[in-house]
This record gives sequence, C-alpha cells and structure tokens, in this order.
Amino acid sequence: MEYQWMLFDLDGTLLRTDKTISARTLEALEQSRQQGWKIGVITSRAQQNCEDFLSALRPDALISSAGALIRLGGSYIYKGEFSGEETWQVIQKAREIAGDLEITVDTLEEHFWNYHTDPLTWDATWGSTTYDNFASWDQPSLKICLELFDEDQARRVAESFPDADMIKFSESSWYKLTKKEATKESAIDRLCAAAEISREQIIAFGDDLPDINMLKSCGCGVAMGNAIPEVKAAADLVIGTNDEDGIAVFIEKQLDKKSRQDQTKKVNMLN
Repeated sequence: MEYQWMLFDLDGTLLRTDKTISARTLEALEQSRQQGWKIGVITSRAQQNCEDFLSALRPDALISSAGALIRLGGSYIYKGEFSGEETWQVIQKAREIAGDLEITVDTLEEHFWNYHTDPLTWDATWGSTTYDNFASWDQPSLKICLELFDEDQARRVAESFPDADMIKFSESSWYKLTKKEATKESAIDRLCAAAEISREQIIAFGDDLPDINMLKSCGCGVAMGNAIPEVKAAADLVIGTNDEDGIAVFIEKQLDKKSRQDQTKKVNMLN
C-alpha cells in the first residue's frame, strides 16, 4: 500500500532547536506536496501556539493540544474537551497536592498560563498567551498542563483523574492532561475516518513520550535522531536529528525512490 500522508510533530521534530524550520525541509515538503502527498501537523502545542509556522507549512490537517483538537482543511472535525467544572477540579486538586505551581490551559480560542516567566522570553514563536491566575474557572478546555517536580505528586494527580490521559514531557517537569479519548493516536483514527484513508497509509514523525503510540499505530513510525530512547525503540526507523535536516533527507530519498519507480514503470510500458 502506498503512503499518502505524512504527520509531523513540531518541537524536536519538524522544528530545529532554535524553533525554526529549515529552508531545505520546507522545499522537501513542497516537492512532496507536488507529488500528491498530504501534510499534517500533530503537536501538543495549542493551535494558537502554532501560528508562526502554519503559513509556511500550509498543512492539510492540524492536530493540536495533543490530539484534543483536529482541523481538516478549514473545518474542525473533533474537539475533545473537559467541561469547565472538570477543568476547575484538575486545577484545584493539583494545587491541593503540589501547592503553588505553574499551569497552562488550552481552550478553543486561547492559551492561558499563570506564568512566572513569560513563555515568549524563551520561545519567540510561542504565539498568543493570556495570563490568568486561575483564581476561578468555568470554561471548557482542550488540554491542561501542570509543572510537577515531584513524581509522587504527579502520580497522585493522575490517580485522581482516571478519565484523563496524563503524560510527562521527557525534558521538562511538565505533564499534559487531555480527555482519555483525546490523544495523538486516537486523533489519527479520527483523521483517517474523515479523510477516508487507513493508518497504513500514514508516515508519522516524532521524538518524545506522547509520540510513542502514534508511531506504533501508523504504517511507518519515524523517530528523529534526537528522540529519546523509548521513542526510537517504538519506531520503524530512526533518521537524522532535527538539526541535521533529518526530515528533509528522508523525504528527498522517498521522492527519489518514487521517481525511479515511475521511470521503471514507463520503461516497462514501452517494452
């Protein structure tokens, strides 16, 4: 079965360490699009925190907030939301367990953070962020993130919300919570249903813990050279790092392979 889609995580995958996408990678993506490939972004970022990249990438699908929000073409096809009351329960329980902590909340319209340090000071691409001290809350949310430095505290939070999917980002003390049914791998199933394709027709790229099941579930799971060991072990193959144009090199090889196959078909037809 021929692959038809490529789905890319952003941070640590499509983005270099300096939070840019190389010109070579953008050119490779454009060439693949001209050959009929569909391009998707699948990220834990809120959609508001992806805006700096979307005009250049022009993705056919955007899966954001770790799978809780899916946009295909110009339409939303899925919103996996905590209710306002559920969101407030998570915030209150996290504070009960861990005291004063940093919290982020993604809604459909905004990304909220009770930051001590404005995220734009460490990532100029982060996009729109709204300060909130979370003294109260009543809005539905797509994703909640908690900065928890103690693993026992994180375990207690997770046990308090068995209907949530809670995963740690490997190179930080941040944990994301989404609805149990709102994950990257479940988002791929929803995308497949809407786009009328199968998982086997997708190549997925990732580098961190939330990407593991995604890579396992697709036709081809690709780990970046900078991915953590658990992701590399789950992948079908490992390519160069995000700072070495690993994705561009991979795509160029795929396009060259397809070109040679097409040429062989033409020769066989002539004979």
